[in-house]
Amino acid sequence: MQGLMMHRDLRIIDILRHAAEAHGDAGIVSARVEGDLHRQSYPQTLGRVAQLAHALTGLGVKTGDRVATLAWNGHRHFELYYAVAGIGAVCHTLNPRLAREQLLYIIAHADDRLLFVDADLVPLVVDLLPDLPEGLRLVVLTDRARMPETPHGALCYEELIAGQPATYDWPDLPEDTASGLCYTSGTTGHPKGALYSHRSTVLHAMQVPLCQTSSFRAGHCVLPVVPMFHVNAWGLPYTAPLTGMTLVMPGPNLDGPSLFRLMDGEGVWSAWGVPTVWAGLLSEIDAQGRIPQGFGDLVVGGSAAPRVMIEAYEARGVNVAQAWGMTEMSPIGSHGVLPPRYDGADDEDRITAKCCAGRRIFGLDFKIVDDDGTRLPHDGDATGELYVRGSTVISGYFENEDATRMAMDAEGWFGTGDVASVDSEGRLVIRDRAKDLVKSGGEWISSIDLENAALSHPAIAACAVVAMPHPKWDERPVLVAVASGAERPALEEMHAHMAGHFAHWQLPDDLVWVEELPLTATGKISKLTLRQRMADYVLPELRGGAA
Repeated sequence: MQGLMMHRDLRIIDILRHAAEAHGDAGIVSARVEGDLHRQSYPQTLGRVAQLAHALTGLGVKTGDRVATLAWNGHRHFELYYAVAGIGAVCHTLNPRLAREQLLYIIAHADDRLLFVDADLVPLVVDLLPDLPEGLRLVVLTDRARMPETPHGALCYEELIAGQPATYDWPDLPEDTASGLCYTSGTTGHPKGALYSHRSTVLHAMQVPLCQTSSFRAGHCVLPVVPMFHVNAWGLPYTAPLTGMTLVMPGPNLDGPSLFRLMDGEGVWSAWGVPTVWAGLLSEIDAQGRIPQGFGDLVVGGSAAPRVMIEAYEARGVNVAQAWGMTEMSPIGSHGVLPPRYDGADDEDRITAKCCAGRRIFGLDFKIVDDDGTRLPHDGDATGELYVRGSTVISGYFENEDATRMAMDAEGWFGTGDVASVDSEGRLVIRDRAKDLVKSGGEWISSIDLENAALSHPAIAACAVVAMPHPKWDERPVLVAVASGAERPALEEMHAHMAGHFAHWQLPDDLVWVEELPLTATGKISKLTLRQRMADYVLPELRGGAA
């Protein structure tokens, strides 16, 4: 017997329609590339999205066509999110930090029809032009007065939508219609595309605030420092309007002083981004002697926040929660809001609990397996590769059968490539990326654990642990570090600092100081690039032919 309930497909445009009606006082504040601060309400935004939808159909965009964006976080990028998906096309976000060859591959693989680009990124597009597919039309996200010198035929965004009707008869799309396309950063091989649907996107927008409860408050402001070209800014362009929050968009300037000024001026309550960004903001907070006005909630993802960073923000009255996820998961898979039993816990226990990746969000399942594929218990001790499944997880990669076969197991679970444990309360601890573990003498050493221990030393601003080959032990860990000041402690001092957490054989064999660490296109430390830079490195005990 079936229930007698109406069926209505989930559609992305309905999020903005709801926000315009129920949260008309909220909206979008954008620090634009032109240098000004722009404000518009959700009702105003819905009207502009309708104008853009008319313009897109006028340019011949049809259901299923891919429309690319090369832009920072801003109101025009937000409008593209909704207008493109609203007419049944696919919003394909491009990462301007990717290598030229990767961008060209992604644009060609996606078969994009249009490319919308921020004005300051036009030179990047001009460099790509000789190798871009014929027929790809360019639209610059600015007005005529500030239109940069552009290739022949490039359109002006504000002129494109001007005069178009501010209402649109949105089609009744099936909820499984594709809505967004985001490629992994492609640290190995070609980037791979995750193709989202209206259903998966709307469900993600509803699931996250149910779990990350401290972050979402109607009438407050949320700052997505995580870029809109990186997994839909972790879903915030959908979750914020759904929950009645104003989106404060930072544009291209993500340095500590710029973020502090913007957050302070707008009274941002919650901010979301990667640890490298929050390290910069913390330095500015120390310089100012206070936190930004209204700031009380920080969500950290992309990579694990060091314990010392969590302690620093918590000591200043900012609640810190970690989140974990992947491009292939829309992206959030777990949240770090503590259960009520921690309300009276001491600081040590609370911080320790906050150092894990949290518990899975509703709609997802986790399993961990050993090298033979045997499922392991969720007891907090058993460690294996993490697999996930759920309504916001890909069932395969876009137009890439080989990558799909490698990623999915026989039961349809997606292999994350993360080595993890899950305890009896469902708390997830990411032990390492499978490819970043150090295997020494048949035993595994976690690079993440070593990095977190090293970062608690005041002389270390940033660091990475990489595996270096050894003829006897197979691999040995090497600590590569950036100094926070003039002090550069010796390896022996770092050993003494870290010794309480590790056996002697687990400690790094060497300490290499560098001016900066290479970053991926999404702001994480690129161990692939670091290993390439250290291709000629030899461990100290092996230099001069010693073994």
